[in-house]
Amino acid sequence: DGNCQPEGVGVLHRVAASRGVGLRRRQQAAATMTEPQRLRADVALVDGSSYLYRAYHALPPLTTSRGMPTGAIYGVVSMLQRLAETVAAPQVAVVMDAPGPTFRDALFEGYKAQRTAMPEALVQQLGPVKQVIQALGYPLLEVPGVEADDVMATMATAARQQGLSVVIVSGDKDLAQLVGPGVLLYDTMTGRLLDESGVASHYGVPPRWITAWLALKGDASDNIPGIPGVGEKTATRWLHEYGGLEGVLAHRQELKGRGGQALRDHAAELARWLELVTLRRDVPLPIELDALQRGKPDDALLRRLYSDFEFTSLRKKLPSAAPTTMPAAVVASGEDPPPAQEAASPVQGRETLRTGDDVRRWCALLREAGCFALDTETTSLAMLDARLVGLSLAVEGHDTEPLAACYMPLAHREGGNVSLDEVLALLKPILEDAGIAKLGQNLKFDMHVLANHGIALAGIAHDTMLESYVLGSSAGRHDLDSMAARELGHTATSYESLTGKGAAQRGFAEVAIAAAAAYAQEDVELVWRVHHRLFPRLETTGRLAAVYRDIEMPLVPILCRMERAGVLVDKACLVRQGEELGRRLKEVEELAFHEAGSVFNLGSPVQLQEVLFGTGKLPVIRKTPKGAPSTAEDVLEELAIDYRLPRLILEYRSLAKLKSTYIDKLPTMIHPGTGRIHSSFHQAVTATGRLSSSDPNLQNIPARSEEGRRIREAFVAPPGCVLLDADYSQIELRILAHYSGDEALLAAFAAGRDIHSATAATLFQVPEEAVSQAQRRTAKTINFGLIYGMSAFGLARQLRIERELAKRYMDEYFAHYPRVAELMERIRAQARKQGYVETIFGRRLAIPDIESRDNRTRQYAERTAINAPMQGSAADIIKRAMIKTDAAIAAQDLPARLILQVHDELVFEVPQETVDRLRPVVVSCMEQAAELVVPLVVNVGVGCTWGEAH
Repeated sequence: DGNCQPEGVGVLHRVAASRGVGLRRRQQAAATMTEPQRLRADVALVDGSSYLYRAYHALPPLTTSRGMPTGAIYGVVSMLQRLAETVAAPQVAVVMDAPGPTFRDALFEGYKAQRTAMPEALVQQLGPVKQVIQALGYPLLEVPGVEADDVMATMATAARQQGLSVVIVSGDKDLAQLVGPGVLLYDTMTGRLLDESGVASHYGVPPRWITAWLALKGDASDNIPGIPGVGEKTATRWLHEYGGLEGVLAHRQELKGRGGQALRDHAAELARWLELVTLRRDVPLPIELDALQRGKPDDALLRRLYSDFEFTSLRKKLPSAAPTTMPAAVVASGEDPPPAQEAASPVQGRETLRTGDDVRRWCALLREAGCFALDTETTSLAMLDARLVGLSLAVEGHDTEPLAACYMPLAHREGGNVSLDEVLALLKPILEDAGIAKLGQNLKFDMHVLANHGIALAGIAHDTMLESYVLGSSAGRHDLDSMAARELGHTATSYESLTGKGAAQRGFAEVAIAAAAAYAQEDVELVWRVHHRLFPRLETTGRLAAVYRDIEMPLVPILCRMERAGVLVDKACLVRQGEELGRRLKEVEELAFHEAGSVFNLGSPVQLQEVLFGTGKLPVIRKTPKGAPSTAEDVLEELAIDYRLPRLILEYRSLAKLKSTYIDKLPTMIHPGTGRIHSSFHQAVTATGRLSSSDPNLQNIPARSEEGRRIREAFVAPPGCVLLDADYSQIELRILAHYSGDEALLAAFAAGRDIHSATAATLFQVPEEAVSQAQRRTAKTINFGLIYGMSAFGLARQLRIERELAKRYMDEYFAHYPRVAELMERIRAQARKQGYVETIFGRRLAIPDIESRDNRTRQYAERTAINAPMQGSAADIIKRAMIKTDAAIAAQDLPARLILQVHDELVFEVPQETVDRLRPVVVSCMEQAAELVVPLVVNVGVGCTWGEAH
């Protein structure tokens, strides 16, 4: 009879029943196909639309580094893989709903009317899902005017007429009506397999009554009302009691209660509900059953798609591409061949240069090409100390393929190096020629290395790290190995595989030239290949090409010069501050001991738990995963509102961190060769586009506390010079006014009023001139807190006030600035629709969790969405200001240099006699860095120390 039931399903029914287990356990026992059984049928019909929605809602909102949503795609692929592992059917098809209305929409205007439009993130995945389904070899069917369920019902009916067994792959209850001899319903996500008795156990009625059951009780998922007051239990009882729908209708006068009366009142409507839930079995099909054959997967297309979707694990499971061709130059030199790597196409033309003549030949090639990629191998990662061990270059042929790549060994211990002096003399004119374009990965570091050898790299055209960062700042890492895996499906040779790890790691100079050459040539080739994947996307994605071209790339040499300049630090000043801070720490510690009534270690969480919470001293706000009272900073901040001891502990922590992170550490970071501190500034770290810094992290020097402000006193100008500090005034609030168009904000800024005082006057209902410093500080916290999407709870904790009062402040704020509230809702809606928000200049900031079902995750995403355009726009503006001031200083030949960038301020080192010339140049450039509907205002200070200037 074409039965496709796997051996054992019927046995499960009998065993479950004989042991007297409950209904739910009987359903589970009957419904689950145990491994390692494999379901066999002649025809498998896959509910692709159900797969798509279930994958979208079941998986986290995955996105690529470019912000493209991919969670539904990944889920569908995973389910199809599961299908291939559990179902063996020679004829198979994936069926999806065609776009447009169906006959049911004409039958009932309210059909599925409660459903919202398909989420934008799912719309973006619809086309790719269909593409990958077909690339996997599955026939894909869509029939306009009907639903996918109708198509599957028609195909199942036709298959049974031909004596073929059918398995319908779906979790949709509507399809249970099709189950019968030779037709099973299988849900790959749950493993549930239903035959006729399985449907009866699971739903309470056999397949032949499913349509009647749905018509009576209604179907909320499709907005089918059913009979008012008749629920699942009533419909099930009636059908069993009277032997089906005809019996129920025949005895409707006998039915008691509200349900019976409702059926009598609405019996005429039942026929329409029945027609809506009944699947059509006569749909004209675009393909014959015999043609439903799964084709061979298109591995080349899948490799490209999985790379585009950044499905690294799926890509690795594909059959390997053709092996890499052995580089002829390496083989000819007698060197050990590099390890084989997966590659999209053979790589040829690798060469290890050994003589000056080899270098001259390559110099001619570089000039002819007009563009080349470069990468340095060095003795160190310290930017001012790194020296060349080797240099790799790559150029494209006239037809872009194949790449020619070379490695120049310059300082390997084994010998056989080409002369470093000769190489630098030959390459210097080319490297310093702005007319010859250079391409690299993190070229700022290469600029430092070459500068250490007296070469000023010019002609920087492209940086793959920045291309990746602009395309997706928060989606994935931007190192070359990660990008090669993500963009090319290529596993690059790791640095540690050549040098080792940890204490046993050796320098690159110790690596054999053959292995070093293979590694370096691969790197420089990957730069080319990654660039050719990323740059076309930059050019076609919104305004990202302009962000990359006009903001990020021009900033590279500016940051390099700023890092090399460094800043002078007064070591004696830090020593004095360290002694003072040590005394203050001791005082706070003694006060804490007195308050606690015992001596304890303020740095020990275990002892803090006992001191704060032992014997019910303070309320436990939150516990750690192990069940102990939490002593986290936010917990202490909340307790500090009412209790002195948590306040003292917080002060101690803050002072101790300040001392260890800056006051004690800064003197150790002074470079012995320059006597200055050289912080590294990073473009590709923060999600918003802001610069970050490290060694030391200047962005985190506290500006609110007196101790934090005093640290700036240790940053000084050299004799004869001063520091000029130029700081944007309330830039993020000005951007908020620009975005919102709020009349009150615009008027305040246009009149040059202090926005914090203006807000305080409104909140506290006092004249603006009567606003106290405390009231202004409160208003400032509210102004900036709301930009960061702060809740009433967060605001209460920040201000150390009751939540009700914080809520009142927020309500009054939005009442005074109503278009700010409208803007915030508009941004949330935009983020939900697009999955990203944009800055004024078009930088995109992905918000992948905006539709998360986890409330906390979603709220955090909403706060991020509100803040990102403000903070991101401020980041773009300060970067544009840096570019403008750098160009103006060069054009006017001013003896000044930019040495620091922190948040919204720029710090210049300038001779005392040049200050009056520099000041108007900096102010003009910064104020013209963006055109907002409100003026940009720059505050300038001058002093012998950073603290004095700020």
